[in-house]
Amino acid sequence: MMKQIAKNKNLSELILILWAGGAALLSYSLVYALRKPYTAASFQGMDFFGIDYKVAVTTIQILGYLVAKFFGIKIISELKREKRFRFFVSSAILAEVALLFFGLLSAPYNALAMFVNGLSLGCMWGVIFSFIEGRKITDMLASLLGVSIVFSSGLAKSFGLFVINDLQIDAFWMPALIGAVALPLLIFMGYMLKRLPHPTAEDIQLRNERVILDHKGRVALFRKYAPILSLLFIGNFLLLVLRDIKEDFLVNILDMSGQSSWLFAQVDTVVTLIILGIFGLFVFFRSNIKALMCLMFLVIAGCLTMTYVSANYETLDLSPIVWLFVESLSLYIAYLTFQTIFFDRFIACFKIKGNVGFFIAIIDFIGYVGTVSLLSVKEMLRIDLEWFALFNKMAMTVGILGTVLFSVAGILIYRRYQMTNDKKRKEEVEECTLDSQYGLI
Repeated sequence: MMKQIAKNKNLSELILILWAGGAALLSYSLVYALRKPYTAASFQGMDFFGIDYKVAVTTIQILGYLVAKFFGIKIISELKREKRFRFFVSSAILAEVALLFFGLLSAPYNALAMFVNGLSLGCMWGVIFSFIEGRKITDMLASLLGVSIVFSSGLAKSFGLFVINDLQIDAFWMPALIGAVALPLLIFMGYMLKRLPHPTAEDIQLRNERVILDHKGRVALFRKYAPILSLLFIGNFLLLVLRDIKEDFLVNILDMSGQSSWLFAQVDTVVTLIILGIFGLFVFFRSNIKALMCLMFLVIAGCLTMTYVSANYETLDLSPIVWLFVESLSLYIAYLTFQTIFFDRFIACFKIKGNVGFFIAIIDFIGYVGTVSLLSVKEMLRIDLEWFALFNKMAMTVGILGTVLFSVAGILIYRRYQMTNDKKRKEEVEECTLDSQYGLI
């Protein structure tokens, strides 16, 4: 009888993983179809009132994304369960409308439509994550959601190149065409997420109940963990800037002449499978502090590898594809750790009353400030960049600084955990002493 109950429980968990994980992965993959295909176009010889057109479009879209992330700190932290799907659908439709205007308006004015596109999609990650957080199997679900970033980035570029090169569609209409195909599928995936069952009593016991955070709660939470969070936020700022440069300017970093349109998708697919396998193993970690320490080790290992490969590229004599694979794997292991598993475990470890969306909205907002600043300085100073050399130098610097920041953060997390446990044990001893005294009376 007990074996049958256990078997049924395992089956229900597998169904939930396929349902929730599949919907989360496909949802954000389709978000990328509304956001990133334009990056496949180089827009050579075009400018936006004296600014390189590709840089202008990217900066304008990120500005919209940045504004959304800023307000998302409040919106996602306070978004109630019953309002998630409505917000999800409205954001997706607005993003596609913006892409239609990108095709309809004349260049360079159509670049402004990308601000609305970025604004509409800036909170989508937080909304999707809110459906799957706080569960015993969140590690697996978050892994599936996280790897969608890696896979979808290359896939969006490959689809963009395919539509331009093979279907001969104009570069300005290409994003709207891909978005039109993705939109109805995205809304359906949102509906599938909406229908997910609530976290169970066991989920709440293992991962803590997730609640909305008002302004007072957000301030109190940050103050309580300020040293740890400050280090993590600075490190993520560096990782996100590097990731954005790679995603938005990869066609400038690598020479794609003579290469297949599907090269990016092929490389990112392998990276995706490796990261999914690594992150999926964390579902077996019942101890939250052990999971956090292992995650910090992974992040530091990714930073060190990125530093070594970037600093010794000429000596190693790597082919561009091998270089892209190693850099992508190292960067995304570090970046996705904080976008997926880490803060869910952090909340569970320290019994925090809050939600993952608050943390992710902050690290994304800070990171996109960096990306916009870097691109703006480049254009204001009229710097003619050699993108490959720039990325290697940035990756080396980010790797070194990330190693230091995350090492210190890991030490502080473990010390905080020990202090919390020592305090708890002391309180239990005092309580037992009082009970004994009361019993003697």
